[in-house]
Amino acid sequence: MIGPRAVTGRVTRRLIPYLFLCYIVNYLDRFNISFAALEMKADLGLSDAVYGLGAGMFFAGYVTCEIPSNLILQRVGARWWIARIMVTWGVLSCCMMFVRAPGSFYVVRLLLGAAEAGFLPGMIFYLTNWIPARDRAGVFALFLTSTALAGVVGGPVSAALLQLGGTSGLAGWQWLFLVEGLPAVVLGVITLFYLPDHPSQARWLTPPEQAWLEDTLVAERRALEQTHRLTLWQALTHARVWRLCLLYFSTIISFYGVAFWLPQIVKSFSGLSNAAASLISALPYLAASVGMVLVARHSDRTGERRRHVAVPAFAAAVGLIVGALVQRHPTFAFLALCLAATGIWSTLGPFWSLPTAFLSGTAAAGGIALINSVGNIGGFVGPTVVGFLKERTHRFESGLFVLAASLVVAGVLALSLRAETAD
Repeated sequence: MIGPRAVTGRVTRRLIPYLFLCYIVNYLDRFNISFAALEMKADLGLSDAVYGLGAGMFFAGYVTCEIPSNLILQRVGARWWIARIMVTWGVLSCCMMFVRAPGSFYVVRLLLGAAEAGFLPGMIFYLTNWIPARDRAGVFALFLTSTALAGVVGGPVSAALLQLGGTSGLAGWQWLFLVEGLPAVVLGVITLFYLPDHPSQARWLTPPEQAWLEDTLVAERRALEQTHRLTLWQALTHARVWRLCLLYFSTIISFYGVAFWLPQIVKSFSGLSNAAASLISALPYLAASVGMVLVARHSDRTGERRRHVAVPAFAAAVGLIVGALVQRHPTFAFLALCLAATGIWSTLGPFWSLPTAFLSGTAAAGGIALINSVGNIGGFVGPTVVGFLKERTHRFESGLFVLAASLVVAGVLALSLRAETAD
């Protein structure tokens, strides 16, 4: 008798640590612009508006290439396509060290986004080929804690790399991009040898375990096809998919609005040095990494998804509003940012269980990519709006209010889904 939890546990222990590491590197290469900006803006004479636009430009390339990338992944296999994504984004991340003016800043960020396109939806789609539906929120959240822990790792590492300024004629921010881009190239090559595409290729599972897992996943897909038999085009035009697109868009506005500006926000109200601001900026991500796992586990235990998205979104909105109102009290402002980060990140595990509850096969590949594409337009909007408002007002408060408003919208949208998107 095969123990379902035992098989899922074995798959989780084998795949998640590696995918976790890859995604930490991925988000480190996204977030490092926020730490580099502490020096880079002054060195290159970049205004707040130029920085905000350049940070968001990543998502213009990302969104454009997202759906084609995920469809190619399904056709050629996850390990080959994920390896390609990692190598190209690693090279382009290193190329950020050569940026000299706003034009080159925009171009490299645009190309970096295009190179990374398909990575997250590809990972989500890949995991649906391994993890039964009942365990997905917890596994997704465990995997996605990497996005928070990238901030935990990124703070101290980036602070140390910024101290290398002047070594071999390079500025600290140039060392940061060079050193943090190389691991993606190395892991991209390793991926070719480490990741199997399907359970039948997993030599670390016994034949009965392979058969049980394949049979379980096939049965789930057949059940989905009987109740939600969708073609690719139907998935891309489905009302539920577009509701999830809008929900994710509203969440991601605040996700990247916080991520790309956090060290500068912390520095603005604390008066700390660049290195100290980078270090302390790791703590909100640490709080988020704990909170998101607890929320996802509760979501899996209860089988409920939409309120597990809405409540953290509302809590994060409160954190941003309080953080904006108490900027003159650094301790309270910082604790409010910890609450905001915890709430934002805690939406992710339950959210990504919603589309996989009614999409499968090519419809899942295209639908998940569409949701992530539309959502990541918010990654352009959030940092750009915060940068524009900071330049106009010379303060972060108005930007934080906008991010809070986007989370209120996200919470309302999550509750409006009702049972039809599959609690």
